[in-house]
Amino acid sequence: MSLKPYLIILLIAIHFSAVAQDNFSISGTVRDEKETIPGAAIYLSGTKISTITNAEGKFTISKLSAGSYDVLVQVVGYMPYSKSIIISDKSVHMDVLLTSNPVMLNEVVIKPDPNRLAYLNLFKEFFIGRTPNAKDCKILNSEVLIIDYDKQQRLLSVKSNEFLIIENKALGYKIKYMLQAFEYSYRTHIVYFAGFPFFEEMQGSKSKIKRWNKKRNTAYYGSSQHFFQSLYEGKSGSEGFVLHKLATIGNKNRLPDSVINANIKRLSTGSRAINLLTFNKDDSLNFWLKERSKPKSMAVLNKAQILTDTLVKTYNQDVKYINFTDELFVMYTKEKETEEFSHLGFQVSRSPDMGNYQVSLINLMEPPIFFYKNGSIANPRSFLYKGFWAYEKMADAVPIEFKPVEIK
Repeated sequence: MSLKPYLIILLIAIHFSAVAQDNFSISGTVRDEKETIPGAAIYLSGTKISTITNAEGKFTISKLSAGSYDVLVQVVGYMPYSKSIIISDKSVHMDVLLTSNPVMLNEVVIKPDPNRLAYLNLFKEFFIGRTPNAKDCKILNSEVLIIDYDKQQRLLSVKSNEFLIIENKALGYKIKYMLQAFEYSYRTHIVYFAGFPFFEEMQGSKSKIKRWNKKRNTAYYGSSQHFFQSLYEGKSGSEGFVLHKLATIGNKNRLPDSVINANIKRLSTGSRAINLLTFNKDDSLNFWLKERSKPKSMAVLNKAQILTDTLVKTYNQDVKYINFTDELFVMYTKEKETEEFSHLGFQVSRSPDMGNYQVSLINLMEPPIFFYKNGSIANPRSFLYKGFWAYEKMADAVPIEFKPVEIK
């Protein structure tokens, strides 16, 4: 299924932040209504950190920094459990009560959907992506996906009660992704997905690991994760990011809709239509149709660079935020857009003298944007991405604690 590629895409970021101290822990006990559960898998979302409960159903994850974490608990036969934990000045203990998964306990008859394959292909395109890395990335168990289409709302929804297993041979990760929600609106062409990813290193030869590290570095540099990390540290400029404002104004060269529609109606009914279309170029049906096709608005780029010391504000000791009007134009000057990318329709227009560098737009929906030191976002539904960051998805994702590796 092929859809308009200039979609505005939002990818949720997982909560997690870090400061200097690494002496905190998250501990807890996992049980159901009857007893404690040994062998339960405990994950910190967006990372490579995990553990399992002991014979008494207890667990501890230590050496953690202060910040916000999404803890995910999974046991076969039970519904997945997730909880956001904030560590400020002391370690946290949590009690986890699991409920049985009725899908696992009862036989379920699934009604065949003739459109499932088409919906699945659309999901893969917007979840995995269409970058070069996506070609070496596949979902191993798509049968766990629960797909629903609302005809009235023209909304495609996908979720899962089990881990979605993604094999990324391009970056060398096996990703377990607990998909909370995926939504695609056929009306607005907006995609949103949210969930809990856990990254596992794939095994490989030294040469393969070196190749993976090189591709991981490329995936990280210029990403939204890299941008917000550098913004937090006050180093976005030295890291290669240049910021501008992009304002949208009305097109003064286009007549109002009321005038255009009235003339189209006048000229498309009655016997006068043919004569006017043929002989009066300034009052023809063709003239007014062309007028209607003109864009209602125009984007105007302010070439004055935005200073980050005026853009970034401190919320508390762990969180900063940005708030702005119009759209934030983010250019990464250390990598250029590929020809393949430009053909997909994600590209953001800019003047030729600005070069072919990677450009992304941030469109605020519910300001401000709160973000942590490691680049993760506290309120990911507060904005939309356009451009290069809308192009990159799970096939180009790296763990939240990823640090670039020096390639020798």
